[in-house]
Amino acid sequence: MPAAPARPVAAPPVPHPLRTRSFRLLFTGRALSLLGDAAIPAALALAVLEATGSTSALALVLGCAMVPKLLLLPLGGVAGDRFDARTVALTTDAVRCATQLLVGVQLLGGTPSLAVLAVAEALGGAAGAFAMPTGSPLVKGTVPEEALHRANATMGVAQSATRLAGPALAGTLVLTVGPGWAFVLDAATFAVSALLLTAVRVKRIPVPRRSLRADLAEGWQEVRSRDWYWASLVGHSAWNGAAAVLMTLGPAIAVDRLGGGTTWVVLLQVGAVGFLLGTLLADRARPRRPVLTANLGLATYALPLALLALAAPAPVTIAAYGLAQAGLGFLSPVWQTAVQRAVPEHALARVTSYDWLLSLAAMPLGYALAPLAASAWGSGVPLLVAAVVVGGCCAGTVLVPGVRRFR
Repeated sequence: MPAAPARPVAAPPVPHPLRTRSFRLLFTGRALSLLGDAAIPAALALAVLEATGSTSALALVLGCAMVPKLLLLPLGGVAGDRFDARTVALTTDAVRCATQLLVGVQLLGGTPSLAVLAVAEALGGAAGAFAMPTGSPLVKGTVPEEALHRANATMGVAQSATRLAGPALAGTLVLTVGPGWAFVLDAATFAVSALLLTAVRVKRIPVPRRSLRADLAEGWQEVRSRDWYWASLVGHSAWNGAAAVLMTLGPAIAVDRLGGGTTWVVLLQVGAVGFLLGTLLADRARPRRPVLTANLGLATYALPLALLALAAPAPVTIAAYGLAQAGLGFLSPVWQTAVQRAVPEHALARVTSYDWLLSLAAMPLGYALAPLAASAWGSGVPLLVAAVVVGGCCAGTVLVPGVRRFR
């Protein structure tokens, strides 16, 4: 009589990444610095406008932070691959701690120098260019392969929570003790993050030393060789450009046609809740075609753009924005996990730096063109154009074979 077939042994459950000491330390430091950073945009805008009374001065300070970041991102990727990602992140945390503390001291002194603020933000932006590409190598180097997706989702939850709490924290500090303390708090979070990073242990793949040009070229080749990757980056870049258009024109539409500034505040808060829900969904869902599913979710950003252009009722527009932000929250951990598993470890920071560069480069373009187009044809035209572009580019990735095949 034949023996009964053996029952398959179920694989042991994967422990939550927060049970891993190095990831737990990394998560704590990143969550704290994200909270401090989330309080800065509102505090910086109010501080510069209060000190100078000039929106041009605010644009100068914001530009000083953005331009070095964009220019130096490829070099930041090379540094993240050539050197220990933990050391690079620790160093950039120390630099940003110093720059934010300098801004805080300037503001607390009562007579801030615009030049000092601009230089400090430029240095912070340059440090950010080296810090951003280290995110993926640090996560991949602190958790086992099977826990990558959950680790990225956990980081996404922290990002979502800080997006909710940051503006409230900024408002509390600005109204009670002044915007300078928001920068002092941000400096403290970077100091704690750097301290925690000293205890993080990250596995590292040795990278042969070559010329800077060869390193940059290899990173770009890793991007070009994957059709699912570069096609998705086109969609991500379109999304960021469209987001800049919405953030530039949306507040005025909300004030003039949708009931006032409160509508805009509610829209942003519902968006933050949507982002959190999308991240939580990504932690649970395991789509068979993750890149395609995430890109289709990102295409929903066309909805609030079109509704704002048509001055649709406020509740409908707000709900659409929450749905669109849920799509973004879902994409973030799904995309990071896909990249971490598909890209060789020795090139991960460089590929991530190109990802950030191409994604963020469209934002200044959106900020610059949206007001010009609105003054020429009205705000509805650039919003509708942005809706078509972001919907077409993100949903259009379904036509790319690599996007459909990626599992």
